[in-house]
Amino acid sequence: MTPARRQTQRFPEEHSAGGVVVNGDDVLVVVPKRRAANGGKVLALPKGHVDGDETPEQAARREVREEGGVDVDLLEPLGDVRYRYKRGGRLIDKRVSFFLFAYRSGSPADHDHEIAEARWITLEEATRALSYSGEREMVAEALSKRRSGR
Repeated sequence: MTPARRQTQRFPEEHSAGGVVVNGDDVLVVVPKRRAANGGKVLALPKGHVDGDETPEQAARREVREEGGVDVDLLEPLGDVRYRYKRGGRLIDKRVSFFLFAYRSGSPADHDHEIAEARWITLEEATRALSYSGEREMVAEALSKRRSGR
């Protein structure tokens, strides 16, 4: 008799993309109308699902425009944040690809209907104030790149 093999469980995966948008020493943040699981307000980076044939960079740029009201120029990819969450009793693996963007034009006041507020805060503040640790890490990476001149 052969020993039972341990099965690696695979869950459905979702792919989203988002942006760390810098304007001087500030970064663009959003407060979605949708609350966190605990009912609290969320302070986040603009992000959303990659649609159809979009590349992650295109999706990130679109989400920054829709949720943050601004147009941006790509500086470089920052990396992925991965986590697992539950929806309808099913576990979902989530990957969010983040990109570092430079502000070009527009106003956070021009955000879409899914967002209660979009605004600029300092990069330093964002490393502490963002609701999700993965997003705080992405801002810290952007801050590190700025300090090292990259």
